[in-house]
Amino acid sequence: MPSIQQGIIAAALMAAFASPVFADGDAANGEKAFRKCAACHTATEDGPSRIGPNLFDIVNRPTAEAEGFAYSDPMAALGEEGHVWSPEELDKFLEDPKGMVPGTKMAFPGVKKPEERADLIAYLTSVSPSAGEAAAE
Repeated sequence: MPSIQQGIIAAALMAAFASPVFADGDAANGEKAFRKCAACHTATEDGPSRIGPNLFDIVNRPTAEAEGFAYSDPMAALGEEGHVWSPEELDKFLEDPKGMVPGTKMAFPGVKKPEERADLIAYLTSVSPSAGEAAAE
């Protein structure tokens, strides 16, 4: 019969292995991967929206709040519900945009490789000054 200590250790190991891969993402690789996103998005301060919104400062930003961008009704509703683009939520969305937000305007099918999503999230974090402020709170 397993002891309580063994159960605690097993739970800790499961939590460690279940932690998001994006914690180990590489921002430089993510910047390269972002090239496929750049047809529709910018990620620079005061950058314009294109087909998609500007993603500068997206990490930990409330959903559907890029100024001047006309969001789909489902994305706007998500924002009205208080959704925030945490790294975990970005990971889900990047993997399967239409699965997470049915009716989104984003036509891109998603990034299937967890490592590539981790790199993209690391890059988006690097261009998100508010992400560090939110983590410090």
